[in-house]
Amino acid sequence: MQFTSTQKRAALWLALLLGTLVTLWLLAPVLTPFVVAAILAYALTPVVDWLDRLGRGRLPRLLAVLLVEIVFLLMLLALMLLVVPILIKQLPLLREQVPPMLDRFNAFLQPFLSQFGLHMSFDVAGLKTFAMEHLNANFEDLLGRLLASAKLGGSVALSLVGNAVLIPVVLFYLLMEWRRFMDLLLVLVPPRLRAVVDSFTLEADGVMGQYLRGQLLVMVVLAVYYSAGLALFGLDLALPIGVFTGLAVAIPYLGFGLGLILATLAGFLEFSAQAGHVSALVMVAVVYGLGQLLESFFLTPRLVGERVGLHPLAVIFALLAFGHVLGFVGVLIALPLSAVMLVAIRRGRLAYLHSALYRDSGNA
Repeated sequence: MQFTSTQKRAALWLALLLGTLVTLWLLAPVLTPFVVAAILAYALTPVVDWLDRLGRGRLPRLLAVLLVEIVFLLMLLALMLLVVPILIKQLPLLREQVPPMLDRFNAFLQPFLSQFGLHMSFDVAGLKTFAMEHLNANFEDLLGRLLASAKLGGSVALSLVGNAVLIPVVLFYLLMEWRRFMDLLLVLVPPRLRAVVDSFTLEADGVMGQYLRGQLLVMVVLAVYYSAGLALFGLDLALPIGVFTGLAVAIPYLGFGLGLILATLAGFLEFSAQAGHVSALVMVAVVYGLGQLLESFFLTPRLVGERVGLHPLAVIFALLAFGHVLGFVGVLIALPLSAVMLVAIRRGRLAYLHSALYRDSGNA
């Protein structure tokens, strides 16, 4: 059976694509710091270029890269430290509230179950002892127990430390040489396909940039909203929980759910001695209910959807699909690849509408 030159080229490109996917799948654990650094470099390179233009050649690129990376790492550290006041505030409250909460839970549950003929006795004293043993432990003991319970060895801790050191180093070199690396990749494109590839990458870059800018605006607006809403109800941890919730909405539904759980737990612990759990439930229902409506029906459609055309369900599916196939690396590359696939689908649809297959089908 003879294959045409077009079929041979298509088979070659398909084999190249499959080989790339298999390589990514096999090297996923090793590629994690490089993929993280590449995504950060893609997002931060425009800032470095802007500083270059602002300095008009008087500011060396090395200083621009160092400045951008240091500011980014400080901002990342500040976001991580948002968890510290939550832990400092909530752990003492947990120590005080857990025993009476267990007593109230037992007093409610046993009569409730007895209505259905179920008679169960709970070892409340044992639960109290277990909870207080863990809550009274220091951070080092708690972390050690967590690692042991998850059956994580020293290799995992070493990997985390290694990635924490390697990612900034790789990010530095990528920011310094980003344009050169991109030029080296484009050189591999056959000359007759160069114009098509340049047009495609330019459009994909525009889609991804619009998505990131729109999502960033959504995150900032929601961080302000949740912080202000929780503060109006008198929650002491309104700022860290509100900012965390706003920034975590970048992960659809999961980030919102984590913020909801944190706010509910903080409200239960803080308001239990004042107005009972009703105040906490009202606070969560009002602030997070309105916040979800604001995000779903106004912010995301206006700031993200209309600009990009990437539906939230498509984002969720991409995160789940790529995460299932490639693990954490898949989650990292899900959105960039979704932007590329969106551009490919748009161009494929236009090509189909102008093809003889579509026109002949319409005349049939």
